Amino acid sequence: MATETEENYIKAIFKITEKNQGAANTNAIAKHLNTSAASVTDMLRRLSEKEYFHYEKYKGVYLTTKGIQMATQLVRKHRLWEAFLVDKLGFQWDEVHDIAEQLEHVDSDELIARLDKFLGNPKYDPHGDPIPNAEGKFTLRSQISLLNLKKSEEGTVVGVRNNDTLFLQYLNKLCINLGTRIKIISENDFDHSKEILIDGEIQTVLSQKACNNLYVKKTIL
Repeated sequence: MATETEENYIKAIFKITEKNQGAANTNAIAKHLNTSAASVTDMLRRLSEKEYFHYEKYKGVYLTTKGIQMATQLVRKHRLWEAFLVDKLGFQWDEVHDIAEQLEHVDSDELIARLDKFLGNPKYDPHGDPIPNAEGKFTLRSQISLLNLKKSEEGTVVGVRNNDTLFLQYLNKLCINLGTRIKIISENDFDHSKEILIDGEIQTVLSQKACNNLYVKKTIL
């Protein structure tokens, strides 16, 4: 059985390798967990003995099947708890990450199975991220960055690339959430910002960075 700290490292490696489609090196892990490279090296030595990952010289570490299974279940628990906090306890989507980080370490398969059933077996969490099922399978969907929508095109917000609290609070102020309809009114060639119409009512401008961090399902006319 892994400790809470070991679980955090395993999940960090999983997210880094998933994002980069490659190995996770020491510096990337240290940055993700806000710790020192020396601490990472010590922990990787411990995890190696438990066969959670394998190392490739000059590349970094990859999770083994055992490590992937653990990481996937941690992601599953985290996202189910986020869904519970938002859907059942009334938290906002910018308030739940840190709480779910604590709850994901509760070691009870029965509790998570009942939580999943209680929530109606959700496929996505409050940020639009897919929730793996008990077998570790993710439900994927067709989505694009808002940055890819052109003038007069429309899409429905289905997720965010960045779960940063400040970004989510920024979206709250603009009344943008999952399910929000966004239509592109115009594009600025200078800074690639976009003038948008939110749910057919609110007109505003989104920066290139903000557009890139929003996932939408394009409306087919």
